Parts: sequence; C-alpha cells; structure tokens
Amino acid sequence: MSILNKVNYPKDLKKLNIKEKEELAKEIREYILKIVSNNGGHLASNLGVVELTIAIHSVYNAPKDKIIWDVGHQTYVHKILTGRKDKMMTLRTLDGISGFPKRSESEYDIFNVGHSSTSISAALGMARSRDIKHEKNEVIAIIGDGALTGGMALEALNDAGSSKTNITIILNDNEMSISKNVGGISNFLAKIRSRKIYKKSNNLIKKITLKIPFLGKKIVKLVQDAKYSIKKLFISNMLFEDMGYTYLGPVDGHNIEKIENILNISKRIEGPKLIHVITKKGKGYNIAEENPDKFHATGPFDIETGKAKTKKNADYSKVFGNKLIEIAKENKNIVAITASMKDGTGLAKFAKEFPNRFFDVGIAEGHAVCMAGGMATQGLIPVVPIYSSFYQRAYDQVIHDICMQNLHVVLCGDRAGIVGNDGETHQGILDLSFFSIIPNLTIMAPKNFKELENMLEFAIKYDGPIYIRYPRGGEGKTKINKNSKIELGKAELLKESKNVYIIAIGKMVERAYEVANILEKEGIDVGVINARFLKPLDEEDIKKWVGNSKILTLEDNIIEGGLGSKIIEMLSKNKMKNKVEVMGYPDKFVKQGSVSEIEKRFGLDTDNIVRIIKKWSKDE
Repeated sequence: MSILNKVNYPKDLKKLNIKEKEELAKEIREYILKIVSNNGGHLASNLGVVELTIAIHSVYNAPKDKIIWDVGHQTYVHKILTGRKDKMMTLRTLDGISGFPKRSESEYDIFNVGHSSTSISAALGMARSRDIKHEKNEVIAIIGDGALTGGMALEALNDAGSSKTNITIILNDNEMSISKNVGGISNFLAKIRSRKIYKKSNNLIKKITLKIPFLGKKIVKLVQDAKYSIKKLFISNMLFEDMGYTYLGPVDGHNIEKIENILNISKRIEGPKLIHVITKKGKGYNIAEENPDKFHATGPFDIETGKAKTKKNADYSKVFGNKLIEIAKENKNIVAITASMKDGTGLAKFAKEFPNRFFDVGIAEGHAVCMAGGMATQGLIPVVPIYSSFYQRAYDQVIHDICMQNLHVVLCGDRAGIVGNDGETHQGILDLSFFSIIPNLTIMAPKNFKELENMLEFAIKYDGPIYIRYPRGGEGKTKINKNSKIELGKAELLKESKNVYIIAIGKMVERAYEVANILEKEGIDVGVINARFLKPLDEEDIKKWVGNSKILTLEDNIIEGGLGSKIIEMLSKNKMKNKVEVMGYPDKFVKQGSVSEIEKRFGLDTDNIVRIIKKWSKDE
C-alpha cells in the first residue's frame, strides 16, 4: 500500500518517520504530474515545494496554526495533505477545486491568494489579532524570492521586523518568479545562498548563560556584540537581521529532516523569524527542472516528452510582441517594460532585439507604470504590457503618475476578459470598468490580430495615455476581413440592419458577427457595430447607425461601468427610447472553468444570444 493512500490530513504526517516522508514526497510528485499533465496548471512551483510543504505540516498544527501562502499557485501539495487529495482531478475545472487557496474551500486555506506579495501583510494581521485576543498559535507566511520584490511585501517586512510580534516568514528561494528574478533583492539572496548556514539558534545557550549570577547578562551581551561584528565583517548586507528578524538558514528545501529541525528551532525563538529555504523549481521532473519558466504554468502535456497535447497557435501576446519589434525598429524612442512577465506578455524577442530598451522590473507593477511615466516626461514612448488583473495593482500609478499628467504611455492589458481555469484572481473582467472613469485615458480593444497591430501603431503615434486590452489566446473561427483605419473615438460598422444591432467590443465582436451570420441564414437581419473605443465612445456614428433599432451590447467585462453602461448613458443623454439588452458578466467574481463553459454559464455563448434575438423577432 502506498504511503499517499494513508495520508489525508496533517495529523497523518505526524505518524510517519523521515524515510516514509521521503517516499511520500516521491508519490506526491508523481500524483501532481498526473494531475497537471491532464488538467494543466502550475507545475514547476508545486514540484519545488513538496518536501517543504510536508515539513511545514509535520511541524505545525494547522488549521490552529495559521499557514499563509504567497501567490498561492504552489499549494497543490498543501491541498493534497489537507483533505482534498481525492478531489485533485477536478483541479481548475468548472465547479472543481481551485488552483489557489480559497477560504470557502477548506478551513486549512486561511487566506484567499492569487496575486503576489500579500502573505506577510496578511500574516502580520493574524498575528496581531492573536496577540490582542491572548491566543496561542503560530502564524507562518511562505513567500517566494520573486514575490519579495513586490513593494507590499517589503512594506510588510519592514513593519513585521520592527513589531517584535511572534511571526515566522519562510522565504522559499528558488531563484525564479515566472521569468528569472532581477534586481537588488535577487542579488542579495544570491550572496546568502553562496555560503553555509551562518546562524543556528542560541536560544538554549542564552537561557543557561543568563542564569549565571551577576555576569550572565553581560556575557550574553558581549557574545552577541562579538558575533554581530564578525558577521558584519564577513557577511555584507545583513538586511533581515538589521530589520529585526532572527535569520535562520539557508537550508536545503528538499531535505525534510533539515527543514523540520530548523522549523522546530524557530518555534523556540520569540519575535519575528525569517527562515531561508533553497528549493529548485520543477524538482524531480527533469524536463521541468531544465525549463522552469515553460512549466511555470502549462496546459495538458505528455509526461514522457513534456510536449503540449494541443498545438499552440498564434496568440494575441505574440502578435503584440512581433508588431512592437517592427515598430521599434523605425522608432528609437520606444521602450518596453515588464513586471516579471517577459514571456507571458510576448516581449522575449523584443528583449533580445533591443536589450538596452527593455526593462524587467520584477513583480512590481506600480513601479513599472510610474517608471514609464518618468520615461515619458523625457521623450521616450514606454509600452507597458501587464495582465489585466495585475493592472489592479498599479491603479493609483495609472491615475496619479500617468493620466493626471497626461503622459504618452501605452498601457497594454494582456489576458483581458475571461482567462478560464486560473479563476477569480486572474479573470480580467474589471478593467474596462475601473479604467473608464479615469480622465485623459483613451481605451480601445481590438476585434482580431490585424486590429491589434493597427491599434498599436495608432497608440504609438497618439499623444497621451492610452490603454489597449486584448484577450488570452488567439482568434476565433469566424473571420472578419474588414479592418478599416483606426481613428480616435471612431467605431466600425460591420453589418447594417433596420431592426436589431449588436454593439460589441474586443473579442466579443467576433461573437456578434457569428450570431449575425447564423441569423442571416434564417432570414433575420442583424447589424453589427465594432465599438473599438470604449472611451471616447463614438456616440455620433452609433446614434446614426442604430436609429430606433433594438440594441444588444456584448462585452467580455462586468456590466457595471462597461460598454453596456456607456451605451445606456448615451441613449439616456440623447433621449432615445431603444430597447436594450446588456450582456456581460454580473457583479460577482467569476470562478474557474474553461472559457467556453464560463461563457455558457453566463449566457454569453452563441446559442443563447441567437435565442434572445430570435425571441425579439417573434415578439414584433
């Protein structure tokens, strides 16, 4: 009988010896490979924390002890060990379990996670709550070296270090975030990695020494001062200790016994502790070890070869990246900025082509946008592709540092709309709404690859803040050959009608066109308008085209504040009485599932839209 079959909850781990835990680690790796090769998901990060997760749940007593994971995409092992082993084959599927920690899913998931650099803040909040309530439990935050570059993590690190609060931070150092880590924090950790453990707990020795009459405290103080001076002499940048932490490590993150030992030592130390653990992304699966960035997040793949089960076609990110290179060859003022997403946003080729005009700032979206503003004041044209849901982390900078100064920065929202299996934290369905209220910001979305290229050219020539949003993946099957010139605030009429118009934006224009083609074969006349610009909206042409027709608006965004809201405002302002059906996502966070499943669930699939318009025809 396999050991994994006997382990369902953390209490079961405590019955195992080290050899059994090492065997368990192998079985868990095999199980994760089976799951992710079938469902897709985050592979390399989960394979890298198998031993670390086993050790954490062996030493601490969750859920009484609070374990908070940063980013959360590395919690598959945690889920397997906390009662969800048998549900793992539903991972990231519609109505299945999430690929990230969810409080609604398990009492062991202490905090919802999905974006980077939040764990220390949340953990400190829990630790301070514990102290106020006079409770006794451990609070542990596990954060990666990549996430440590996020400003919020550094703010929390600073606060926790000076707090004297009993909190444990486990730094999972694998030299990677999604792209390879960059910056001063990465360099600092590299220095620490290059030496052996420089500190072991002297807690017990200190207690014994303090008992010596008269001289105890003086001896402890003398030894501490001497040790600190030696460290300062030989070890530069004692950042963590200077901030108030007891630093333990580095320790081999794939040696369960050593990790457990250092975790047990840390439990006997009062105040903030930081444990530095060295792990390897993709550990145990050679293909992922050699290609950790490729296997950070992957679709279904063949375990033997590592090759994807489905052929990867051209997508919006690649089209964007290739077009940017083309334009940048002609315009020397163009620079590209990424927040640790070089490959995901299509900038890998740009980085090779123009190394002096490419900047990876790490997981620091706010800094990326503000730096772009600084560059824009000096005559450069910064292009900043960031995932739509991650632009939320730079909202203040877009308002204060870009739009308020009316700077020419090209903001690009990759993965806009529904992204599918990553779920609530990654769905990009809020950006049209939260950007639409910002003065000076122009907002547009392409219907296909060609229009994205045209919009990028337009945005480079434009003088002011501009946002282009485009979806994950590629074009649909219904091709739209018409691609008229991009003009500021001008929509595009694709099909005319006397009775019904679908006004759509972005990827949903293709859906509208498909619906119109289906209904045309059934003798139902449907017009299609590609809004192109959410802001400024082409009110003049849209009013002229739709007349008294019924209107259906279609967008891959929440309804409030999006295209449908803008159309209703326009009709109201002009005292027009058109019947309107607004279609988008409701005022709720959308859970995981495939894009098509989610669209069908919320009525945005082709069949449902056809049904709605057919009903209109019957009601006439």
